[in-house]
Amino acid sequence: MTGHKITQLLAVGAGAVLALALTSCLKYEKDPHSSTSGTTTMVCDDSFENIFKQEVDVFEYQYPDAHILVRYGTQAEAFDSLFSLNTRTIVACRDITPQEKKALKARYKNERGANVNVRSAKIAVDAVAFIVNPKNNVEKVSVKELGDILSGSTNEWNQLQPSDRGKIKVVLDKSGSSLATYLSDSLLQGQPLGPTVFAAGSVQDVFNVVEKDPNAIGVLGVSWITSDLDKPDVSREDLAKSVLGDEPVIGTGLSQRVKVLKVYRPGYAQAYKPYQQYIFDGSYPLFRQIWMITTASTSNVAGGFYSFVTGPIGQKIILKTGILPAHVRNIQVELPDSN
Repeated sequence: MTGHKITQLLAVGAGAVLALALTSCLKYEKDPHSSTSGTTTMVCDDSFENIFKQEVDVFEYQYPDAHILVRYGTQAEAFDSLFSLNTRTIVACRDITPQEKKALKARYKNERGANVNVRSAKIAVDAVAFIVNPKNNVEKVSVKELGDILSGSTNEWNQLQPSDRGKIKVVLDKSGSSLATYLSDSLLQGQPLGPTVFAAGSVQDVFNVVEKDPNAIGVLGVSWITSDLDKPDVSREDLAKSVLGDEPVIGTGLSQRVKVLKVYRPGYAQAYKPYQQYIFDGSYPLFRQIWMITTASTSNVAGGFYSFVTGPIGQKIILKTGILPAHVRNIQVELPDSN
C-alpha cells in the first residue's frame, strides 16, 4: 500500500439545520427523566463498536446527566433483546421488517399495556474490507475471486497470482456474526462459508491475526482499519470539540499497518479501495447499511440519543470513523496516486 495521504471532506446536512442543532445541544436539561438526562441501555452489533463508543462519548460529554449503557453482541442478540423488551434501542445492519414491527407493538400492548412507536433510520453505509499482511504481494481481487476464496475453491495464494505465500486462511470475527451472514448472502448466494474460513473471536482479533500472519486474509468493516486507529487515543473532550463546532469534519484514510485490497466491481476495469468517496459513488462494490431502531419516546434519554445519532452531530461522528454517513450533501476528495 502506498504512503500517500487521502483527504476527504463531506458536508453533513444543511447549514441552517446544523446551526440550530448545535445551539440547542449546548443547553442540556436537568430533569432526571428527559431526552438529555437519565440512564438507558441499548444493544449494538459489535461490528460497529468503535463507532458507537464515539457516539456515546460525545453525547455524554455534551449532556453530563445522560448515561448510555451499551452491550455489544451479535445482530441476532440485538434483535432478541429488542423483542424480549429488555432494551428499547438496537443497532444492526438491517432494518426491522413491517411484520416484526407489528409483532413488537403487539407485545408491548399485551405485556406492558402500552402503545409504542417503533422508529428506525439508516444512519450509515459500512464498506466490507478485505485486508492482508503487508508481506503478501496480492494488491487487488475481483468479487468472483473473493467468492471463490470464501467457498474454499481457491485455497492457495498461487491460484490468484504468482506468490510465495501458502494456504489461504480467511479470518472473520465470529461464525454467527452479521458479517458472516453478509458474505454468505452477497458472495456465495446463500451457501455456507468454506473450510478455510475461521472465526478469530472479535473484530479486533481479525486485525491482529492479519498483522502477524502473511497467509491470512481478514474481513471486517472499514471503520476498524482507518488511519486514526494508528494514532494515540483521543480524549473524550477533544473528540467532542472536533464535532461540536460548525467547521466541516475531515474524513480519514486507511491504516498502513495492514494492506487493504482493492476490489473490482463486476464489469469495471479498475479496482478500488473502500475510501468514503468510492462508497459514496458506488465504485467500491462491498457495502452494507447500518440501522438504528428504537421504541423509545422522544421525551426520554433513549429517544434523545436516537435523535442525536441520526442528527447532524451524530452524522459528523460517523464521518470521522471512515464509513459513509446516511445524510451526505457533497464530497471533496484529494485521492492518492493509486486508488
